[in-house]
Amino acid sequence: MTVKRWIILGLVALLGITLGRLAVRAFLNLLLGGTLFGGNFL
Repeated sequence: MTVKRWIILGLVALLGITLGRLAVRAFLNLLLGGTLFGGNFL
């Protein structure tokens, strides 16, 4: 594999992890009825 391909793969993986965490957080937010970024969950 070339260096360029490794860099692109790394960026895609990082983006996927970030979006995945945001999706989980949004889902939990819907379940618990709290605010998405900070705030009181109850």
